[in-house]
Amino acid sequence: MINVYLPLDSAARACGAEAVAAEILSEAKRRGLNLHLRRNGSRGMVWCEPMLEVQTQQGRIAYGPVTPSDVSSLFDADFHGGGVHPLCLGPVEDLFFFKHQQRLTFARVGKTEALSFLDYCAHGGISGLRRALTMTPEAIVQELTDSGLRGRGGAAFPTGIKWNTARLAPSDQKYVVCNADEGDSGTFSDRMLMEGDPFCLIEGMVIAGLAVGANKGYIYLRSEYPNTVDVFTRALALAKDHRLWGRNVLGSEFTFELELRIGAGSYVCGEETALLESLEGKRGVVRAKPPLPAISGLFGQPTVINNVVTLASVPIIFERGAAFYREFGVGRSRGTLPLQLSGNIRYGGLFETAFGLTLRTLIEDFGGGTRSGRPLKAVQVGGPLGAYLGVDELDTVLDYESLIRLGGTLGHGGIVVFDDTVDMAQQALYAMEFCALESCGKCTPCRVGAVRGKELIEELIEQGATAPRTDLLRDLCQVMASGSLCAMGAMTPAPVLSALDKFPKDFLHQP
Repeated sequence: MINVYLPLDSAARACGAEAVAAEILSEAKRRGLNLHLRRNGSRGMVWCEPMLEVQTQQGRIAYGPVTPSDVSSLFDADFHGGGVHPLCLGPVEDLFFFKHQQRLTFARVGKTEALSFLDYCAHGGISGLRRALTMTPEAIVQELTDSGLRGRGGAAFPTGIKWNTARLAPSDQKYVVCNADEGDSGTFSDRMLMEGDPFCLIEGMVIAGLAVGANKGYIYLRSEYPNTVDVFTRALALAKDHRLWGRNVLGSEFTFELELRIGAGSYVCGEETALLESLEGKRGVVRAKPPLPAISGLFGQPTVINNVVTLASVPIIFERGAAFYREFGVGRSRGTLPLQLSGNIRYGGLFETAFGLTLRTLIEDFGGGTRSGRPLKAVQVGGPLGAYLGVDELDTVLDYESLIRLGGTLGHGGIVVFDDTVDMAQQALYAMEFCALESCGKCTPCRVGAVRGKELIEELIEQGATAPRTDLLRDLCQVMASGSLCAMGAMTPAPVLSALDKFPKDFLHQP
């Protein structure tokens, strides 16, 4: 049997993976070869997609990017035996971009068949849950706390504290909610995980249910991910068949039900309380806090809300232990983070590593610099509401505290690169336009501030930056940062002010 792997990931499919898959099966049949085409997740090297892998005695050999017209010549070159071909990239594990990663959360993504539960178990799956089933809720929460895991969705709140708050909250009904409303531009780790290793997320949610005493979980997935909806729906059914969730989880007395809900295209529903409103069938607007969702969340009951990568990081903590996980990282930023490189970058994709890598190493050494070959001008870290960093800040260490000291955020790990042709005044305008478009409208600083901010920046661009105008813009940003109800309005000033402070010449345009 010849085992060949081709990603079912959205990025690979967008590059023609389905046509390649059909051609491989057709060519194998024509040649009378016993070939098993396994659909894995993407390895994260997007410039190589669709990337075909074949299992050989020397390990997995990669070929890519493959088009349907390449398939016949690949068979002629005996690719299924690891043969030489112009598209041959060599052993996957030796590829520079991949070799230097430290994969914990994404350890199985690309390696296993995404929708094979047996493959999942053969590579460490359910080991963490089996251990958690032998522990008390208090011990589970303590293990998580000792690991140092913080929320990977952007706020970086200690996960153990959140879980313990929900565990101690008195209620007969509690919930676990997965925030898969991945709306930040330049981010795609949630999607890659749910398409490449969906059982890992399910396992993490079940462990969370055990920890806090919840018997019901919801996955809130953005509607813009139709391929993810399809893959994860199938994964849920397979996981229930193998008793990963449902009644008597893995033969225990614990019962945990799961339900997938699809959002309606609102960016602000990535904010946890707006997400809860949407789950309850209401318009997605932000709630005032307190009370915290861990005390009074979904339907007024104690609710743990974590994003995909946070929950998917839980199984390995319980499989390998808190001390193992805590060995990775620096300072108060423990473990690993899947960083997503996009924008004007030569080698864009997902790079998982321990906290502590510098931005320069990531962009220049692993990302290969700008795709255009022009000098780098700015980097936005943390999504559309993250601050812009200049070339003099490339030696910044990628951890939560370092970015905060620069007035930014590490956020969801999205990193967008710009070369020297970018107009930073236009980028500042985009931030205000984005906020005005996506604001839920509940609070005045965000609803009105974003519109006024857009008008002010347009004046700066059309008439040139003057002290009165820039002072007014700064005052407006201060009001938004201090008075907004959630991070939507409070963080919009970060890209605006960082662009204004670090790239003032871009605001000196004259009509």
